Amino acid sequence: MSQVHAMSDDQVAGELKKMTAFIRQEALEKANEIRLKADEEFAIEKSKLVRQETAAIDLSYEKKFKQAAMSQQITRSTVSNKTRLRILSARQSLLDELFESAQKKLGEYSKDKGKYQEIVKNLILEGLYALNEASVQVRARKADYEVVRKAIPEAVKEYKAKVGKDVAVTIDESDPLPEGSSGGVFIVGTNGRIDINNTFEERLKLLETDALPSIRVTLFGENENRRFHD
Repeated sequence: MSQVHAMSDDQVAGELKKMTAFIRQEALEKANEIRLKADEEFAIEKSKLVRQETAAIDLSYEKKFKQAAMSQQITRSTVSNKTRLRILSARQSLLDELFESAQKKLGEYSKDKGKYQEIVKNLILEGLYALNEASVQVRARKADYEVVRKAIPEAVKEYKAKVGKDVAVTIDESDPLPEGSSGGVFIVGTNGRIDINNTFEERLKLLETDALPSIRVTLFGENENRRFHD
């Protein structure tokens, strides 16, 4: 029979010490493994959080940049529109002053009787061409009757030479133009149903409407933004 020898206290203490050292080593290795894994997971989570925060910051700054760019564009557009409106207003004021000045000078054209007679002749002639009738009447200021009487034969003569027709032209003294008028004439046809306003005031209005584009070009140059021209 084999004999079982009892361990001495020193042997038991030695074995316990070995077991304790082994367990301690196992615990240290396990703790180190846990620490490494925790560090790895921390690094991964940290990197994830950094990426998320970086993306959030980038998105925030991108949004702010877009807002700033939009705000700058709106401000620039507002300033540009205000500037354009000021320019247009200044130009319109200049045009208004131009036509107001022309309005004030209209009466001066009737002072030179020789030139005024030629103007009246052409105004009557224009009416004759437009109406193309055998008989018409002319309305004028009483002060212009003498000039009109001299202008009528000249207009009739030129009309016949150009059109080959006779026309009877008389002054309608029953309905003179106001003395406050600047000059010019009305040519009346079709027994008073049709009249052509060839007074100076009306011609200036037509000039202001029809010739305004060319006047703008003369004063301010071509509009670079205009794509089509009449």
